[in-house]
Amino acid sequence: VQLQASGGGLVQAGGSLRLSCAASGDTFSSYSVGWFRQAPGKEREFVAAIRWNRGGTYGAESVEGRFSISRGSAKNTVYLQMNSLEPEDTAVYYCAAAYGLYINLRSSNSYRYWGQGTLVTVSS
Repeated sequence: VQLQASGGGLVQAGGSLRLSCAASGDTFSSYSVGWFRQAPGKEREFVAAIRWNRGGTYGAESVEGRFSISRGSAKNTVYLQMNSLEPEDTAVYYCAAAYGLYINLRSSNSYRYWGQGTLVTVSS
């Protein structure tokens, strides 16, 4: 499966963006999908994930209550809604797909497929 992340851009603090992760070559029906981000000079970190079989969602503590992850009705798109953005959210955001039931979706090592990343810049 190939992944395409989009929706990044420049936004003021307190604003919102919605990122999209589109799959081609397959749908997300059998994959869990996660979002990760990497800020300049920092390691890649987990943001949010949605499990494929029951749609359970997980989020990093730093984005709890501000970000939410969801699936599109067509099963080939996953969204990351980001509200109340802060300058600390500035990073390249990547979506990734993982296959399997009992996997740790907070770990980047669990993911098999990665998108190219989309840049989110939050100005103060």
